[in-house]
Amino acid sequence: MDSLATRPLNRQDYKTLSLAALGGALEFYDFIIFVFFAAVIGQLFFPADMPEWLRQVQTFAIFAAGYLARPLGGIIMAHFGDKVGRKKMFSLSILLMALPTLAMGALPTYDSIGIAAPLLMLLLRVLQGAAIGGEVPGAWVFVAEHVPEKRVGFACGTLTAGLTAGILLGSLVATIINTSLSPTAIAAHGWRIPFFLGGVFGLLAMYLRRWLHETPVFQQMQQRKALADKLPLQTILAQHKRGIVISMLLTWLLSACIVVVILMAPTLMQKQHAIPAALSLQANSLATVMLLFGCVIAGWLVDRIGAARTLMIGSLLLAIGSWNFFHQLGSAPEMLFVWYGLAGLSVGVVGVVPFVMVRSFPAAVRFTGISFSYNVAYAIFGGLTPISVTLIMRLTPMAPAWYVLALAVIGFAVGVWLLRDNRQESVQFETSIHSS
Repeated sequence: MDSLATRPLNRQDYKTLSLAALGGALEFYDFIIFVFFAAVIGQLFFPADMPEWLRQVQTFAIFAAGYLARPLGGIIMAHFGDKVGRKKMFSLSILLMALPTLAMGALPTYDSIGIAAPLLMLLLRVLQGAAIGGEVPGAWVFVAEHVPEKRVGFACGTLTAGLTAGILLGSLVATIINTSLSPTAIAAHGWRIPFFLGGVFGLLAMYLRRWLHETPVFQQMQQRKALADKLPLQTILAQHKRGIVISMLLTWLLSACIVVVILMAPTLMQKQHAIPAALSLQANSLATVMLLFGCVIAGWLVDRIGAARTLMIGSLLLAIGSWNFFHQLGSAPEMLFVWYGLAGLSVGVVGVVPFVMVRSFPAAVRFTGISFSYNVAYAIFGGLTPISVTLIMRLTPMAPAWYVLALAVIGFAVGVWLLRDNRQESVQFETSIHSS
């Protein structure tokens, strides 16, 4: 049994990991491509005489609706993932993302069908949110239950890097379209291209996922008739409050670090320090690539020194890397790529998060436990973080740095909590052996 837990990843493991990461990256691309074309969507899907500020608010409200739909969609899909199988929900989530994305690309504009245009866009965005709410927890559970026990950290870190690659893919597609087409051509038809691409790629990824197998853990639970007999959500709320708290805190760390350091930073660089848009986006692409490496490295370390120590070390590096980046922007902009790259690498500590969440819940309710904690926390903190940082910036221009520093403290504290719990479990285990 120990040799099975420690064996290297084999060809089937890499196939599972690759298909899960590919599908996750394409789903993330589909989910966030909207924001890269929010300006032109606002012009096309709302009345021409609408005030610009109101147009922006309503456009981003449609975007935000996807986040608000995540908890409900994720919990429903996780319920059936714990009841009928991981693979079925894993395939359904990508179908539920691909079809609305294709439909978005084909939607008539306000000039054609009036108020029905933004309402249909809102409906499709809600469906996207429901799909992504099931995809991310489902991918973590699916991969973690396939690979050997001593390789779960690396697998989860690599998968998280794959999911994050979807953001980079969206940025690259948006850059190519904006540089190769004129604003008139983009408004006429160009904005539809990334949605069609996302939908087609999603259907392709769903087809490829048909070669995946149900997880061995779920198959064993089926054979032993050990599936959850009660409502999985009821079980985790009653019996696994500790796992929920830890998972929600780490989701705050994951979501807010990516929002502040990766998504908000380019705009802050342009507004606060007059760094040209092209330069800030190039640096952002480098930081995102470094984030991918950071996730893989964090996962690799988890399998060697444990999640608690990796989280503590990573949180310290996050505090140093992010603070240095935001502090040096004003004094040494010529070092932008170096400092931003290191900050992106330090955000890779989020690669530890899925491992801790997978270990926080028993297999019978694992999908539901992760999905509830992750999606509820993401809906709250993913939406509140930009507002909080913007409000704090009225007090200090270093608000983003202070916010990430606070998250690093939380990450370090959770690491200490996990380390203490691990030591207590070891003492109890040794005591039980001696007493027997």
